[in-house]
Amino acid sequence: MKRNIIATLLLLCLYLGGVAAQTGQWKAYLSYYAPTEIEQASGNMLYVLASKGLYSYDKDDQSLQTYDKTTVLNDCGIAHIAWCQGAKRLVIVYDNYNIDLLSQSSDVVNMAEYMNKSLAVDKTVNSIDVSGNYAFLSTGFGIVKLNVASAEISDTYQLGFNVDYSFVEGGYLYAASSQQGMYRGLLTANLLDKANWTRTGDFVARPKTMNADDLTLVKTLSVDGPKYNYFAFMKMHQGSLYTCGGETGTIKEACIQVLNKQGWNIYPDENISQTTGLKYQDIYCLDIDPKDPTHLMAGGRNGVYEFRNAQFTHFYNSDNTPIQSFVLNNKEYELITGMLYDASGNLWMLNSQAPQRSIIQLSADGKWSAFDKDALMKLNDAGFKNKSLGDLKGMMTDSRGLIWFVNNHWITPSLYAYQPSTDALNAYTSFVNEDGTQVAATFVRCVAEDNDNNIWLGTNLGPLMLQPEQITADNPVFTQVKVPRNDGTNYADYLLAGVDVSCMAVDQANRKWFGTNGNGVYLISADNIHQVQHFTQANSRLLSNNIEAIAIDNATGEVFFGTDKGLCSYMSNATTAGEGMTQDNVYAYPNPVRPDYAGAITITGLDEDADVKITTSNGTLVHSGRASGGQYKWYGIDESGRRVASGVYMVEVATAEGDKGVVCKIAIVR
Repeated sequence: MKRNIIATLLLLCLYLGGVAAQTGQWKAYLSYYAPTEIEQASGNMLYVLASKGLYSYDKDDQSLQTYDKTTVLNDCGIAHIAWCQGAKRLVIVYDNYNIDLLSQSSDVVNMAEYMNKSLAVDKTVNSIDVSGNYAFLSTGFGIVKLNVASAEISDTYQLGFNVDYSFVEGGYLYAASSQQGMYRGLLTANLLDKANWTRTGDFVARPKTMNADDLTLVKTLSVDGPKYNYFAFMKMHQGSLYTCGGETGTIKEACIQVLNKQGWNIYPDENISQTTGLKYQDIYCLDIDPKDPTHLMAGGRNGVYEFRNAQFTHFYNSDNTPIQSFVLNNKEYELITGMLYDASGNLWMLNSQAPQRSIIQLSADGKWSAFDKDALMKLNDAGFKNKSLGDLKGMMTDSRGLIWFVNNHWITPSLYAYQPSTDALNAYTSFVNEDGTQVAATFVRCVAEDNDNNIWLGTNLGPLMLQPEQITADNPVFTQVKVPRNDGTNYADYLLAGVDVSCMAVDQANRKWFGTNGNGVYLISADNIHQVQHFTQANSRLLSNNIEAIAIDNATGEVFFGTDKGLCSYMSNATTAGEGMTQDNVYAYPNPVRPDYAGAITITGLDEDADVKITTSNGTLVHSGRASGGQYKWYGIDESGRRVASGVYMVEVATAEGDKGVVCKIAIVR
């Protein structure tokens, strides 16, 4: 009988698990465009390192599989790979010195010891060379010897110089250094002692080349993904994610990449430089014509590019428009850093670092105009005087018809509201909070409007909120939301104080998604005081803690994060979180709860302060409490603190007022 009960529970577990499988799911959208290393594994399997991503191809059955942090790997940004035939594992070394060992059955063992080891030397791994069960990592200070079979670091040979590559031959381990020459040490000697290494000659270069036949084969494969891992600017439009490189502080190849239901549409970049006579680099921003979804405009380092049906058609710069360059006649530096279509089809642009220009318009009927604003001509530094501000960006239209944008620059970090109908500009260059304290932000990164018509801005000191009545105030007050400590002291802390907010988005439930420089992603509840989630690269499948852009597909709830290591997404309940508690959006995880699990069972999708009761299937109360931050955590114990038995438990939930009840189920197997 007990066996039948457990079998029934497991079947129910499979059903419940499938219901909530999508919500909480992570996905990576990485480039596999440029192969740099190819390794032949057992049989006819090839492992390919391309654009710092990894995939395999089986020549026998022609199957192709990608690997990333959201599936089996423990990190992203791969520097080198090497196949160890003795251990039948692929050695994967990441840019941050983390190491994974991948078997052909996709089992992964992580070796984080080298990454976590604090060494006052250059830990850069230049190459991986394999001999038997061992992999030798040639580094900036010497050689690290890995036992791939046992997943252990056997030895670390600190030679005191950069080793380009190493190899085993005739009982010796050789270290080839372009700085010092060729050294070797007898494998049976104590190679930890630098005295046991002998210089044998000059350095001989050994370029690592890919097998020509394998490379030819790999270039014929179609691996769906973007061409570049550049996503510092993103915009959702009619179910498609439009992206470009954005501003990242370094010059990058120009790219416009669109993700839709069919996959990736990469806008062609060939021959654009030949057509314009200028470098095609750094596309900072883009927007789609509201009257023609096939018509796209993109702003970049040297002007404006026009596309129709994903094909380049026209280029605009100082030769044919009011756009100006930073230095007269320097056509490689005519910065269009912000761009926005209004509802009438007029295109508004921001011309940063220009001698006279600041706001430019291309009307729906094709006429160019400039709206020069003294308040925006404040770039005064290093001998340059009264140019337009250094990094005008982030244009968005609010519910009042105002066009908002920021200056993300240390000279005059600021926020602006422009009214096109009156040509009026409100400048916010000082940020005083409700306590009368000056918030001395040195960067204003982004701006967004929430569902209550508040304006939010992200700064390097945290988020600030401008309430509607403060927009036109003579001395506007910016709210720094206070989060109660709830420790009996009546004290509170400012929301995300000191956190460098790089980007943000507001979902349909009025929750705020804050991307940060170095702190991952925060999801804050609609009431602004509860932290619903804090995703980092350590506690989630997020690719990096450095978030450059966020975009939300309101139709599906998929939240996209553009990071400095590529694009990934999280399937949230953003489509249903604002609909209140229903059977479609209240769910528990993990579900089923298996015998080896002792952590919290999280019930999510709840209203704030919702009443939660957990009962047996026959209605006996087991546990009760109140939701906080849209969630409730239950540790599988009853009111007496005892672990509950195997069975199906009902979660009865109601609002704080006692109405709108809903039920979900949790299956527990002991």
